[in-house]
Amino acid sequence: MGERSAMTEDDVVVYAGGCFRPSGADRVGVELEWLVYDPAAPREAVPIERVRSALAGVPLTSRVTFEPGGQLELSSPTAALLPCLLDLARDLGSVRCALADAGLVLVGSGIDPIRTPSRQVTGPRYDAMARFLGSPFGPLMMCSTASVQVNLDFGPSCGTAWERAHRLGPVLLASFANSAVLTGRPSGWMSARQAVWAGLDRTRTDPVPLTDPVEAWARYLLDARLMLVRECADGPGEVFRPVSNGATFGDWLRDGAGLDRPPTPDDLAYHATTVFPPVRPRGWLEIRYLDAQQPWNWPVCAAVTYALICDDRAAEAAMAAAEPLAGAWRTAARRSIADPLLRRAARTCFRAALEALPGLGADRRLVAAVSDFAETYIDPGRPPAVDFLDLIDLDQEEVRA
Repeated sequence: MGERSAMTEDDVVVYAGGCFRPSGADRVGVELEWLVYDPAAPREAVPIERVRSALAGVPLTSRVTFEPGGQLELSSPTAALLPCLLDLARDLGSVRCALADAGLVLVGSGIDPIRTPSRQVTGPRYDAMARFLGSPFGPLMMCSTASVQVNLDFGPSCGTAWERAHRLGPVLLASFANSAVLTGRPSGWMSARQAVWAGLDRTRTDPVPLTDPVEAWARYLLDARLMLVRECADGPGEVFRPVSNGATFGDWLRDGAGLDRPPTPDDLAYHATTVFPPVRPRGWLEIRYLDAQQPWNWPVCAAVTYALICDDRAAEAAMAAAEPLAGAWRTAARRSIADPLLRRAARTCFRAALEALPGLGADRRLVAAVSDFAETYIDPGRPPAVDFLDLIDLDQEEVRA
């Protein structure tokens, strides 16, 4: 048993409090994950080095990174809504052109619709993560999923933004569900990506309870199982020790959890990067429950999410519509807006967003895109996921039942 830690649960509460920072700004940042395909070999993984080579020399303001399965991620700088979306759209256009010249395309789906998981990134963190998460959901999450992540300033009231992001979660998840096909077949879910996340270690993927935000986040971190521990390395690079005894961070804090040293504040900060609730506080709000979208739909996803959380009037209408659906994450993932209650709430939310967006700086093209999305998907109760089902000629009503 390790030496008793000098840290206490009060230190965890202090750390959690630092993750909630009120702000007078209304900035947004967007992180887009994409599946990269070679149309000439659609069932084969595209090597990351091939993508890097295609993008060499392409001027971008967004940061380019790669997920373990080779998913390409573009992360925008934070800015006001319209500049953020325009800059990211310009970068995305440059990336798509460069990849097209290399014979590659980007596909916007919450889960890979054709290929089986194939991990390309084998760094120490991902090796330890893979061992901890196990099959089948670990490889699927790491290598086959993709999302639109929207990052928002908390605004003047952290508690208000935190509650809105959670309460609206099932409706927004359902509205943008876009992962119905897995390995060429219907998954049985409109958001198979959300189903994969729900199948992982629930201590790190369940929503944070909606009580006092700071206390709830501190308790969440304490109760989440340890995935790995970072150790000092004699040479370059990092060393990670997987933890497989089921111990939580709180166990490590209280009695050592079978480890040979007590936790430090750096250990706590790193532990926080290994938990993945649908909404995560990091000094700003990370909205993590949205499936990746096709290139023409992702700005709608970001704009609607921003409007419903940041605009008080839009949020009031959306929260009232979403109230009967509190906690309906599973229904949202499985049936999406084919569910009558979710469809009704989504229609109200989109109307509220459309009313708010001009006052939030959206231009006519963005407002028109949101309106077109509502007419195409929300009003008929047909989420974007059905587009992929159409491609494999399935009976949509049977799949959604």
